[in-house]
Amino acid sequence: QVQLEESGGGLVQSGGSLTLSCAASGRTYSRYVMGWFRQALGKEREFVAAISWSGSTTAYADSVKGRFTISRDNAKNTVYLQMNSLKPEDTAVYYCAADPERVGAPHRSYEYHYWGQGTQVTVSS
Repeated sequence: QVQLEESGGGLVQSGGSLTLSCAASGRTYSRYVMGWFRQALGKEREFVAAISWSGSTTAYADSVKGRFTISRDNAKNTVYLQMNSLKPEDTAVYYCAADPERVGAPHRSYEYHYWGQGTQVTVSS
């Protein structure tokens, strides 16, 4: 069992940066694959980025590749999403997700068992 809590969302101008954090509590966090998803108003939840439990494997949606970076600090039980060059279309609620059984950096929402409550990111033009 793991609980996830996102933080770091907010309002930023186009071209700006934000760093999201996801703090996990529970056992053997370091063995969980972690992912970030987002859901814009009126749209389906979509994959953003994922990282393997060791941090050696990452995956990104094409829409954020080169602008976003996912990382994790297993000593702090935290995963991060550094977001640069933000665009208005990045506006969404961002969710952190975790799974203890998967390997690699899965990109489908059904591959994650645990989810956070989400944090709002709004990018103004």
